[in-house]
Amino acid sequence: MARTAGSSGAETATRLREAALGLFARSGYAAVSMRDIAEAVGLQPGALYNHVPTKQDLLAALMREHLEALIAAWQGEASASDDPAAALKRFVRFHIRYHLARPDAVFISYMELRNLDEANFVRIEALRRRYEAYLRDILDSGRHDGAFSIEESPIATMAIIAMLNGLTTWYRSGGRLAQETIEDIYIGMVARSVGLKEE
Repeated sequence: MARTAGSSGAETATRLREAALGLFARSGYAAVSMRDIAEAVGLQPGALYNHVPTKQDLLAALMREHLEALIAAWQGEASASDDPAAALKRFVRFHIRYHLARPDAVFISYMELRNLDEANFVRIEALRRRYEAYLRDILDSGRHDGAFSIEESPIATMAIIAMLNGLTTWYRSGGRLAQETIEDIYIGMVARSVGLKEE
């Protein structure tokens, strides 16, 4: 079977990103060398630079791809017909499901921000803020119509995101509680944290 032109390069680039993601998540960005990444995908170190100029570019690309995909996924999930309470519950369930399926990407996107250079940090931080703004807008809407009892939507946004992201550090499938049950528990905790009475 003939190979599609460019398919080998695209496949190698995908394998490279997947390998780097795993290595960065396990060992930390600073401890991983380009040689380590090359070895993980069976490339000579010099050949790696045909696919990515620097390790910094690779880290930034992993973060950017994760956040852009996250934003697109939420845009497809959000419903304009939701009231603030329904929108908040939808957001919490979406965030948990999306992130539990991608723990390495979540870890890198938050824990390795310190290793981005200034230009990349600005770009990645803008994407993070864009995603977080969806939750902040939900909280603002609920605060304004009296559904939520919160003083500062920006602070509540950061607190909720931090709590939800923490799930990826301890959750393991096959545990005592089903994932859907955990989602329900977290929805209840978030609802109470903003003063929303449970139905």
